[in-house]
Amino acid sequence: MKTSPADQAFSKCIRAAADYKCQKCGNQYDKSSTGLHCSHNFSRRHKTIRWCKDNALSLCFSCHQWFGGEPLESGKWLEAKIGEAMVDILIEKKRAKYKIPKTEEKEIAKHYREQLKIINQKRIDGAVGFIDFESYQ
Repeated sequence: MKTSPADQAFSKCIRAAADYKCQKCGNQYDKSSTGLHCSHNFSRRHKTIRWCKDNALSLCFSCHQWFGGEPLESGKWLEAKIGEAMVDILIEKKRAKYKIPKTEEKEIAKHYREQLKIINQKRIDGAVGFIDFESYQ
């Protein structure tokens, strides 16, 4: 699946918000590392939640492989991590029949670039741990 500027900006926000740490095993990564991924809880093909912060986690390569390869275990883990209610909300949102036009993807990319600046400024100001940010979807 092709990645767009919106995907790239979103991925940077997810990883920066988690302070470049895997949200499953806790391993720390350098900002420039390719070992930390933006893992979607529900596939990126569901554009109604593709850029929803609640549908993504910062996972290392190994945990990302586990997440995709062990659906029963990872489903239980995800429910414990984000809550049953959030999983239900994401399922409902992914079923929505809303088409996101390509032009809106430019707005999404801009939104997440702005959110990344805010996250980075909070880090400069001394914030530690997960930094919440505003989701586009």
